[in-house]
Amino acid sequence: MTDMSPSNAPELSVTELANALKRTVEDRFGYVRVRGEVSGYRGPHSSGHVYFSLKDQGARLDAIIWKMAFAKMKIRPEEGLEVIASGKLTTFPGKSSYQIVIESLEPAGVGALMALLEERRKRLGAEGLFDQGRKRPIPFLPALIGVVTSPTGAVIRDILHRLEDRFPRPVLVWPVRVQGETSGSEVAAAILGFNALPLEGPIPRPSVIIVARGGGSLEDLWGFNDEAVVRAVFESTIPVISAVGHETDWTLIDHVADLRAPTPTGAAEMCVPVRSDLLATLADLARRQHAGTRRILDQRSSALRSLARALPSGDAVVAGPRQRLDRASERLDARLTASLQDRRLRLSRASTLLQRHSPQSELARRRERYEGTVRRLRAARQTTGQRKFDNLAAFVRRLTTAMEARTGLARQQIASSQARVSLFHQRLRSAEAANRQRSQVRLQSASKLLLALGYKNVLQRGYALVLDEGGHPVRSASALHPGSRVDLQFAEGTSAALILSAEKTAATVTDKRDTALLPQLAPPGQTKKSRAVRATPELKRDQGSLF
Repeated sequence: MTDMSPSNAPELSVTELANALKRTVEDRFGYVRVRGEVSGYRGPHSSGHVYFSLKDQGARLDAIIWKMAFAKMKIRPEEGLEVIASGKLTTFPGKSSYQIVIESLEPAGVGALMALLEERRKRLGAEGLFDQGRKRPIPFLPALIGVVTSPTGAVIRDILHRLEDRFPRPVLVWPVRVQGETSGSEVAAAILGFNALPLEGPIPRPSVIIVARGGGSLEDLWGFNDEAVVRAVFESTIPVISAVGHETDWTLIDHVADLRAPTPTGAAEMCVPVRSDLLATLADLARRQHAGTRRILDQRSSALRSLARALPSGDAVVAGPRQRLDRASERLDARLTASLQDRRLRLSRASTLLQRHSPQSELARRRERYEGTVRRLRAARQTTGQRKFDNLAAFVRRLTTAMEARTGLARQQIASSQARVSLFHQRLRSAEAANRQRSQVRLQSASKLLLALGYKNVLQRGYALVLDEGGHPVRSASALHPGSRVDLQFAEGTSAALILSAEKTAATVTDKRDTALLPQLAPPGQTKKSRAVRATPELKRDQGSLF
């Protein structure tokens, strides 16, 4: 049997016990480093804090990263990533659990970083960020070169020195941190910032961007594996040359950049040609052009001299045309004389012909022809007028005879039509009288039937018809309730009524013209003898009830 006697242990509240446990855990463990796999990571909470768990094969530990610490972290937690978390172990009394507040996070060895890097490379590659088809050519001689690197390191000096040796070009440096927690975000912001510069703004926009950094370990170059940097290079409209680390160092920016240089110095060499080589090439081309021009001129001069020797002299060239001109001048004189004589002969013939057809002769002949035509026209008009008059008289006689015959026929048809119309009129009047008589008989029969079956005869015996507000007959007392308005139709006249009590079948009756006063009537329970009418059992059964 259990001993129920009270012990000497002091009584503690739940809060006191939880706080004591919290102090004990924090004092006992303090700052710890825990290795485990990230589980349940869903990104930052709306408050900015991050909640997840660290687990291994045998246990699970809740973890939290405060908002300020998360913003400074170089390595962010990812689902399934094995990490080493450093922080303080504490308890959460509200959940009766213990947890670690992480202050720093690092992958559990280089193998974890490589696995994370490979997973990110495959994922971004599947999105098409590393496609070779989208890479743009580097300008042959850029007007301005933008460099994203640390302004105090040896990288920028190497780039400037190499550009000075090969082909001096203006350089615009965007200073960033190339190592540390914020290096990735700063490099991405620099690339986007170069692209945001206006073409004709006060700060010129570069023709090509070089992202450069010296060699280092995988952790040192981790900022250039940041997803934000890769996406910034992918979205850049300016060609980008990556020069991160040594020739054996590969980062994700090398896959997405338009051109990869093994070293920052190599990036400067790929960006511009050698000025001395260009000058030598230009001088060689100028010399070859000059020699080619002289050679062509010599060939054309030699060909011209050969042609000149083959051509005849000037006198020999014009001798034939000169002889043809002399012979043509001799033939021209003879031809002019013959042509003049021919023209004179033709003029003489035309003069003779004109005299025979002078205007006076022609006018006399035309006048004679006109007078003869007038005489013939007068004779023909007289003959034609008499013939037309005779034809018209005969036509009038035939027309008169035809009209008389048509008139007689029309009169006969009119008389026949009048007789038929009279006959039809008599038949129509007879049919109308018979139809009217039959309609009167049916109307009288219907009136008698209506008087026999209509409700007005019933009203004459003392009954009343109850109508609701819609004008429909009320056939049951259950259809009424206190406050309902009804109309009572009698044999002579109609009155309005207000139902006071459905149980007692009482109503207040007013004149039909005073229906506006119905709401002012007394409610059930009050009596107004001047207007209230109540149904009583003494009513005759043969008269029925009002309701």
